[in-house]
Amino acid sequence: MPYSQFKAMLAITKASLRSITRSPSAMIFSFIFPFIFILVFGFIGDNATGPSFKVYLDPHSDTANVLYQALTSMKNIKLVKYDNAQEQHSELIKGRIAGVVLISKTANDPLHPFAISLKSTTSSNDKWPQLKSLLDNLINQVSNKMYPDRKAYASFNFNPATDIETVREYKTIDFILPGQLGFSLLSAGVFGVAFMFFNLRNTLVLKRFFATPINRSYIILGEGLSRVIFQLVTAVVIILVGRFLFGFTLIHGVQTFIDMMVLSFLALVVFMGFGFIISGIAKSDSTIPPFANLITLPQFLLGGTFFSVDAFPKWLQPVSKAMPLTHLNQAFRKIAFEGQNLWQVKTEILILLLWGVVAYFVAVKVFKWE
Repeated sequence: MPYSQFKAMLAITKASLRSITRSPSAMIFSFIFPFIFILVFGFIGDNATGPSFKVYLDPHSDTANVLYQALTSMKNIKLVKYDNAQEQHSELIKGRIAGVVLISKTANDPLHPFAISLKSTTSSNDKWPQLKSLLDNLINQVSNKMYPDRKAYASFNFNPATDIETVREYKTIDFILPGQLGFSLLSAGVFGVAFMFFNLRNTLVLKRFFATPINRSYIILGEGLSRVIFQLVTAVVIILVGRFLFGFTLIHGVQTFIDMMVLSFLALVVFMGFGFIISGIAKSDSTIPPFANLITLPQFLLGGTFFSVDAFPKWLQPVSKAMPLTHLNQAFRKIAFEGQNLWQVKTEILILLLWGVVAYFVAVKVFKWE
C-alpha cells in the first residue's frame, strides 16, 4: 500500500492540535485573556448611563419642585451627605465630589421660576465639565416636558471664573502614574520572584546553598531583598520622572514621596508572596507566565489602573474592590493628591497586609526547595 502524505499530514495536525490544547500558555493567551479584555471594555462601553458623579446638594436648596425630583432620579448623579460643612468642603477640595448644587427659587424672573447653581474646585477638573453638561440637559428636559412652547423652566447660574475654586489642578498623570506604579510593583513581585526561585530550584542552586552554613530563611531573605531594592529604585525613577517631566502632584513634597516609598515597600513584599506561590506550583518555566498573568492581568484591568472602579457595573465593583492592587492604587492617590498620610490610609494598608498573610500561608504550603 503506497505511503499517504495526506494521512501523514492529518496525523501531524491532530498531534499538534492535541499538544496545543494541553498547553496552559496557549489556552490562556488564546482564549482567556481576549475574553477578559472583551468583558472589561465591553462593560465600560455598554454602560449606557455613562460615568457617575458624587454631588453635594446645598442644604438651602428648594426640594419641592420637579428639578429636584429629576435630579434625584438621574442614574449618573449620586447625592451625598456630610455631617458638617467642614467635611463637605474637605471632600470637595480633594476632588472626591464633583461639585455643590443649589436649587433656588427666583424672585424677579417669572419666566424662570427656579435657578440651579454649581460650584466646584480645580481638583475636580475631570468631573465638573461633564456635570455641567448633565445639569444643562436636566434643565432642558424638564423645560420641554413642562413648558414646551416657552423659555426654560430654570436658569443655570454658572461662571467658571468665579464658581470654580482654585485649589490644585487634577491632571491625567495624577490618576495614571499611581496605577502604573502599582502594576509595576505587582508585576515585579509576581513575575520576578516566580522566575527567580523556580530557576534557582531547577538549576539546583538552592540545593547547593544547603551545603553552606547559611540558614534557609536567610537564603530567601537575601534573594528577596535584592528584588526589593531593585524595584524600589524603579519606583523612585517612576515617581521622579512623573513629578519633574509631567507635573505629577506630590502634595507635601518630600514627606509624600517618603510615604509612597514606604507603601511601595509594603506592597512589594505582599506581591512577592504570590510569586512564591507560583514558583512552588509551576512544573516548568513555560507554565509560569500563564499562572502569573492569571494573578496580574485581572488586577491590571479591574484594579483602577486606567480608569476608576466606578466605571464598571455595580455587580462587578465588589470584585474590583476585593483586589489588592485596587487598594494600593487608592492609597497611592490619596497620599499623592489628597495629602493623606500612611495612618489615614490604614484601611487600604490593612487589606494589603491581609492579602499578604493569605499569600504567604499558601506559599509555605506549596514552596519547594528542589
